[in-house]
Amino acid sequence: MRFVLFCHSISSCWNNGNAHFLRGVMREMQALGHQVCAYEPADGWSRANLTADFTGLALEGFSGSFPLLRPQTYRLNTLDLDQVLHGADVVLVHEWNDPQLVRAIGRKRLEGGRFVLLFHDTHHRALTAPGAMEAYDLDGFDGVLAFGEVIRQIYLKKGWSRRAWTWHEGADISHFRPRGGDRRDGDLVWIGNWGDDERSSELHRFLLEPSHRLKLKTAVYGVRYPQPALEALEHHDIEYKGWLANHRVPAVFQRYGVTVHIPRRPYVEALHGIPTIRVFEALACAIPLICSPWHDTEGLFRPGVDFLVARSGEEMTRLLRQVLCDRAFARELSTRGLETVRSRHTCRHRVLELLQICHELGVRDERPSTQKVDTAARGEISRAASPL
Repeated sequence: MRFVLFCHSISSCWNNGNAHFLRGVMREMQALGHQVCAYEPADGWSRANLTADFTGLALEGFSGSFPLLRPQTYRLNTLDLDQVLHGADVVLVHEWNDPQLVRAIGRKRLEGGRFVLLFHDTHHRALTAPGAMEAYDLDGFDGVLAFGEVIRQIYLKKGWSRRAWTWHEGADISHFRPRGGDRRDGDLVWIGNWGDDERSSELHRFLLEPSHRLKLKTAVYGVRYPQPALEALEHHDIEYKGWLANHRVPAVFQRYGVTVHIPRRPYVEALHGIPTIRVFEALACAIPLICSPWHDTEGLFRPGVDFLVARSGEEMTRLLRQVLCDRAFARELSTRGLETVRSRHTCRHRVLELLQICHELGVRDERPSTQKVDTAARGEISRAASPL
């Protein structure tokens, strides 16, 4: 089949976590014998910030790490949709696209386009900024792929879409995997953006203060750190290392004893069941993971088995000490987390889920290359992909 993706960016992961997942999805589509083309705006904010900070070096790093992914850049006023959509079987449009583009693609579908058209939502704006999402005209779309059940239900209840499926993110295990080596740069590493004050107090309570109490050698990577945040890191003796290209994350995880997951407040208070991409990636790299509280209402993982949950700053301090001091315990924890990701939450699993959705919507592709998965895996995907 021929897939066409419209995304904010594949080439840049600067404050753009969705690029992590879509890169893995594209690689798995290719591995299954499908053709996939991605289109991203030439003037998108992620790409613009990345090139402003690092000139062309960062984009060259992407090309070297993902040589088979060749996203095409476009400018909206010159984009020839008839040419881009010609021969497409399935078109995916991510929610970080211009509403004008979304409307234009939907119109092509309504005018007789012979492709399945799906809207892909991987953000909390459906709950926190519904006005922004109402700007998207989805009349021509066959349905919505929502990265959590709560988001799926919002689309249905508000009448934004007649059909929607829960399509969680997953780990690209061809890249995110355990790496060998004995080099140790420190104790604790956190990779994430400070953001818009959506978790500032949580970062103090579950990262900065426990690290300081234990006198850990801690490093933090990410962007959008305001001056008060940088001063707080320095005050707590934590090294700030700036932006980290996602293809370098597995090597960094390898050199630290533990990492933490501290979700933004909307995911804790209302968007239950939605982990961020970093949970999948950390577990896939087999680094021990400790989470501040979030509700795994969809049963994706085994809290307490795949990762630990700290319900207070004091408990985070205790669990960090336990993981760093008890190597056998840490090894068992990381082994279980890796086991769960590989059995249920890889980009291959997600592509197979997507193929089942496409088949449900009438797309047929009987080439042998699309059948390369065992029957047990098909059963697992069927249960995960069924819309409720």
